[in-house]
Amino acid sequence: MINSTEIKPGMCFTWEGELYQCIDIALNKTAMAKMKVKVKVKNPRTGVVKDLSLISGDKCGEAHIDKREMQYLYNTGDAYCFMDTETYEQIEIPAERLEWEKNFLTESLMVNIQVYENEILGVILPDKVTLELVECEQAVKGDTATSALKNAVTETGLEIKVPMFIQNGEKVVVSTIDGKYSSRA
Repeated sequence: MINSTEIKPGMCFTWEGELYQCIDIALNKTAMAKMKVKVKVKNPRTGVVKDLSLISGDKCGEAHIDKREMQYLYNTGDAYCFMDTETYEQIEIPAERLEWEKNFLTESLMVNIQVYENEILGVILPDKVTLELVECEQAVKGDTATSALKNAVTETGLEIKVPMFIQNGEKVVVSTIDGKYSSRA
């Protein structure tokens, strides 16, 4: 058990039977009252972000989230299959739990899988991935006076904006945080 005042951003803990990850914490001490602890948390199972109000004497359970590096293999339609490259163990994660991540999953991509007490919480993608463009608008002459962008679609179906000089079939580096073009590959 840990005291509520010992919680730090990024730390995972349990409170009232629920698993939470701390995003931000604010401590407020006033005279003649216990310290108030406001914790902005995210539920790793559901992705819901909310605020918890605790006091300094509250005890939270420690939660150890394991990260296992795995390789993305294929999509079955309703699930995504990953393999541990050391033990060759394969796991499937339902597609509805990977709505954002599926935009960046390409064959053989190495990702980290979050595991809490043998329960798979989700996938941690690398900061940037390389994707091939399968559809790209043609550049219009005269649009290059400013840093103009055009629409493009990647091999995973993600729609992004790319600079005018990028052509169909090229590989580009895309940020997995916001889904924006970063550079040529």
